[in-house]
Amino acid sequence: MMTKMAPSSREAATSCGCKGIRRCLICEKFKEKLQSEESEPKIAHHFLYNPETRLAVGTDADAVSFPFPDVFLWENFISEEEEKELISTMDQDVWNQSQSGRRKQDFGPKVNFKKKKVRVGDFSGLPAVSQKLILRMQQEPNLADFKPVEQCNLDYHPERGSAIDPHLDDSWLWGERLVTVNMLSSTTLTLSLERGLRELGLEGEIHVAVHLPRRCLVVLYGEARHRWKHAIHRKDVNERRVCSTYRELSAEFLPGGQQAEVGSQLLSIALSFQGTPT
Repeated sequence: MMTKMAPSSREAATSCGCKGIRRCLICEKFKEKLQSEESEPKIAHHFLYNPETRLAVGTDADAVSFPFPDVFLWENFISEEEEKELISTMDQDVWNQSQSGRRKQDFGPKVNFKKKKVRVGDFSGLPAVSQKLILRMQQEPNLADFKPVEQCNLDYHPERGSAIDPHLDDSWLWGERLVTVNMLSSTTLTLSLERGLRELGLEGEIHVAVHLPRRCLVVLYGEARHRWKHAIHRKDVNERRVCSTYRELSAEFLPGGQQAEVGSQLLSIALSFQGTPT
């Protein structure tokens, strides 16, 4: 079977997959009156996540700090050699155009989130190269029972103005933990809360910057998963960046849930590790 290599930086900057309000450097010059991604609200409070203290530390001299416990960071989760192997394997498959200057590869079921429908489709499992990574994740107590049913690879290019807008992941199909492996370059994951933190007397939008070193693993769960939106801003993509995000099933698709049978089928396929991108 013939495969398509990932485009070089120049090749990746010649086409666009944006729809609606999404934009990248290729298309935004044609979309008038769009607010720049880098523009900030009139009132915004900025914090930096400290993984040792698990605090969100204010960047202003008089700013408060507050507990931010629902982020787990594992530095050097993969080695340089593993990173090369993973990227080489990904680049042998097709990278499809996606929103906001990204390219993607999906290993997962076909899902209609609006209608809450899921089907196997062409899903053949997670890729073989991910099996040892899943086993390594499960050595961490917080991930001991983590069984992903979907893997999404995203390819970011600074020449395209790649980014991903603030959003909350679905919680109907996808479960408690979002697990991401960050490759090829460091970046910043920005978690935001639009309505402030009244308990701390903070009105306006709150931004917590989480530094993601190259080859790290990051887990979002609890409020960081369900309350705080997460984003990668264009200004924080300075080199090619590739990430793999793994998602588990929600309680509805696990034993005892209304769609446990569907969930069992999806897990059986996912953990066969025979997948190709869908």
